[in-house]
Amino acid sequence: MNKWENISIALAGLFQATGLVEQLAKTGYVPTDAYRTSIESLLVMNPDNTLDVYGGSVANLRQGLEWLRDVLQNGQAAHADALRYSLGVLHLQKKLSADKAMLKEVGTRLQQAAHQAEHFSSTHDNVIANIGGLYTDTISTFRFRIQVSGDYNYLQQQRIAHQVRALLFAGIRSAILWRQVGGNRWQLLLGRKKILGSVEHLLRSIPD
Repeated sequence: MNKWENISIALAGLFQATGLVEQLAKTGYVPTDAYRTSIESLLVMNPDNTLDVYGGSVANLRQGLEWLRDVLQNGQAAHADALRYSLGVLHLQKKLSADKAMLKEVGTRLQQAAHQAEHFSSTHDNVIANIGGLYTDTISTFRFRIQVSGDYNYLQQQRIAHQVRALLFAGIRSAILWRQVGGNRWQLLLGRKKILGSVEHLLRSIPD
């Protein structure tokens, strides 16, 4: 993987998580495989490379790559809520990375969630509630908060609220990874063609 492919993979991870938040808030449903990939990205503590965070397969990020391509090609009109959540997640990631004590707590408790997932499964309600509770205890204490738009009948359900928070956390995980592989906001303005080219190349590499 070259630099732009690594950046595109991390951005796809971010957009997959936030796109699933948009979908979940509006329909009460998320596709199982994409959802599992996002949640499990939180539980990978020592990846060998960027793709390892997402199960080692570009196919696991197909949904995120497609959404990212839509936004790069069509601007803010495409997946407007997911784009808004993504920008909010990037802001929260900077806040988290600057708070070393909170970062340590997040790492410790995600390790506990990973152990819990070994006994249940990564997307079991108990694991998701644990991750959602961690989000509430840490990220939700920042003054800035992401306002999720959707169907009130879904958003008021505790299970879906936990899923939304867990997915936002997965978005933060991808935002941290994006920074680690050399991502920055200027690239989203000045490097769009390079990112789009990498996204299209990655999508073509996925077997039909």
